[in-house]
Amino acid sequence: MRRSLEIGLSGLLAAVLGANALTMLFAAPWWYGAVPGVAASGPYNAHFIEDIGAIYLVTAATFAAFAWRPAQAAPALAATTAFLILHAAIHLAAALHSPVCGQDLARDFPGVFLPALIGAGLIVSRLNEKEPRYA
Repeated sequence: MRRSLEIGLSGLLAAVLGANALTMLFAAPWWYGAVPGVAASGPYNAHFIEDIGAIYLVTAATFAAFAWRPAQAAPALAATTAFLILHAAIHLAAALHSPVCGQDLARDFPGVFLPALIGAGLIVSRLNEKEPRYA
């Protein structure tokens, strides 16, 4: 049951984050206008969007690797999750200084905070396992 949940969550994040990454890399202008809140964060910068797209592509690949081989990919997932948590912290700090804090947090929850929480949950679950039942 636990392994199925790991595969499901990791696979879902790999697919969603991978699709987002590919969109950032190959359709940056569309992505900039389509994702809520992005245009309000500053002027369009293709290079910056593509850089972040590359990071998210690696993040997606890490979640896919964890779904396939959790024991081997757990260290990479920990590093990826550190990025996601730091990214979420930046969004949290920005929201706390925003006059529409609650709206910012609600808008960012599915795409910023939820992946960080899921990654952290997967890592904590793996750390709490005394004897891994699968490799």
